[in-house]
Order: sequence, then C-alpha cells, then structure tokens
Amino acid sequence: MTLSIKTDDIDLAALLQELRLWVEMETPSNDAAAVNRLADRVELLARDAHFSVERTTGTLGFGDILGVGTPRPEGYNGRSILVLAHIDTVHATGTISGKLPFRQDGDRLYGPGIYDMKAGVLMALEAMKLATKRGHALPVDLLIVPDEEVGSKSSRPMIEEFARNAAYALVVEPARDGGKIVTARKGVAMFDITVRGRAAHAGVRPLDGRSAIRAAARLVLALEALNDPSRGITVTTGTIQGGTGRNTIPAECRLQLDLRLPDTATAVEIMDKIRAMTPVDPDITFEITGDLNRPPFAQSEAGARLFDEAAKIAAELGIMLEGMATGGGSDGNFTAALGVPTLDGLGADGAGAHTYDEHILVSSLAPRTALLANLISSLDSRA
Repeated sequence: MTLSIKTDDIDLAALLQELRLWVEMETPSNDAAAVNRLADRVELLARDAHFSVERTTGTLGFGDILGVGTPRPEGYNGRSILVLAHIDTVHATGTISGKLPFRQDGDRLYGPGIYDMKAGVLMALEAMKLATKRGHALPVDLLIVPDEEVGSKSSRPMIEEFARNAAYALVVEPARDGGKIVTARKGVAMFDITVRGRAAHAGVRPLDGRSAIRAAARLVLALEALNDPSRGITVTTGTIQGGTGRNTIPAECRLQLDLRLPDTATAVEIMDKIRAMTPVDPDITFEITGDLNRPPFAQSEAGARLFDEAAKIAAELGIMLEGMATGGGSDGNFTAALGVPTLDGLGADGAGAHTYDEHILVSSLAPRTALLANLISSLDSRA
C-alpha cells in the first residue's frame, strides 16, 4: 500500500493555533449560545474549504447541529462515509481560567475539552481537506453535534438519518490507552427510581411512618448485586436524595442509575430485572423509569475489516494500531446498532477525559490526522 498523505503533509503549527482558539471557546453542553459560537467558527472554516454546510437549529435547549459535506458528483445518490464528532464538553465555563488552563508541558497539551474531543473534530476537518485534495471514492459527511456528553438527546434522530445512508462510520472520539482504536462499546442505560413511603414525626409517632430512605437502602443493595464483571455488567447507583429533615421519617427518596451492558440480550435481561423490583413493605411504592440511552456497539465482520484497513494504513505511518472494547458510550453506538461498520477512537491520543488533567499528546496529532485522511481516501462502497 502506498499512502497518498504523509505525516509531513500536516501543518502542525497551524493545527495547534486553531486548536487553542477552539479550546479557549468553552462549550459546556448546557450552554447553547457558547456551543453555537464554536459552531460559527467551524462553519466558517468548512465554507472556506468549499465544503457544503447544513446547519440545523438546536432543540431541547441545546446548540445547533452541523452537517459538513465534501463535494458530490452531479446526481450522486449513493452512500457516504459518515464522520461523527461533537463540540460540547463536560467542563463548566470558567474552567480554562481556573483549574484547567490551556498550557503545554513537554508533549502534553492541556485544556478543557481538548482531548474529548475538540482535537478530534479539528483533525476530522483537516483530514477531509487533505482527502479532497488527494482524491477519495466516497463523499464524506462530518456530522458535528452539540450534546453528545449528555446523551445526544437532540441529535440522535439526525445521527441515525445520516447513518442510514452511510457505508462506514468513523468516530473521532479520543484514542484510548496509548492510542488504541475503539472497536466495540457497551450499551448505556439510564434509570430513575422514586421510592415513596409515609412521613411521620421521628420522635412523637415514628411507627406511623414508612421510611423511603430505608427502603431505598435495601433497593440499592439489590441493584448493586446485579453487577457481574465476568459478563461485563455494571450497575451503578450514581446519586441518592431523600428526606426533608433529620426529625422526620422520610416519605420520598430518589435514585439515579447508570447501567453499562455488553449486548442487547443482556441489556433486556438486566433492565427487566430492575423494572420487576418491588418493595418488601406493602406501604412503600417504587416508581421506576428508564431505558437504553445508547444501544450496545458490537464489532461486526464488516467492522473488523474496517479495522484491518485502518491497521494497515497505521503501520505505514509507524503506528501499531490495536483495537479494544470500552464501557464508555459514544454516538458510534447508534451507527453500529443500525448495522453500519463503525470504527471509533480515531481522535488524538492523550488522557484525562472529563477531569482537570485532560490533555492530548501533541506528537499524536499529525500521524493520526494522516491516518484518518488516508482511511477516508482508501474506502469504497464495498462495506
């Protein structure tokens, strides 16, 4: 295989200059105006590169969705390569002036959202430019969403719409564990449980009360018992809130659950068990709501072939590419569930996602951008 795009074709200095601008534009998911300011910048760069831009007004309080496309031959109605990205972050506004300033320490470049995943979005845009100059068989659609960090609530329908016309899906979420590619992800489910009992004075008439907190404590133990590391099942009671005061038998307690599930059959099994849970005390009630937020992403045969193609390209660039499964969800879960060969973790190498240690490795930017550009150039319609 002879690669048309080399690492030296990447203007690293220009990439880093633009990346700093993006990172300094803080974009927490719940601040639509902030997210849209970065979307404005991305749209400007995309139009300067002569890409088409379809901008969809945000819903549910989130920012806008950007669809950036390479030129199509006249009358083309075939499939495309779908590249998935997001520009929202988990970090609150002010993080860059406080606990996570933009700074470089050797090969590490720090900043809120730099690893997850502003570097990846910028790499995707650059890879599209390079592939367009050097040639590629399939058109490319880069879909940039504003709410991935909170479950892609507003953008999932558009992701799935684009996926139905995609031959492949490439996700520029950050690399894992020293540059590994993500070939499978667990499904993610979110459940809310409200436990209701009966209030009473804790000193005067305690026996008249029915403690929702006590019932919730029993329920948490039952939920935690569903964990099974050997099967890849994780059930976490992430928050618990209840009661009105120390001297009142609590009438209500609320739990928030996070589930990570390896496959669809297991997801159905565990969710059914949670929905079937009932209180021991007949005077206590459970209200249980929730479902899969992201379906399991299992590697298909076509997905394995896609990884093999990426690994060959990586080897020519001096990268030993390894695949791995992870418990974290991404928008790649949606495309894989629709049968689209999906490869994830194509963004920058680094560490510290969602923490004040978030950083990328500068040395990974050019090689992995070249990898993505060559992968785009090499793919045809034989998915």
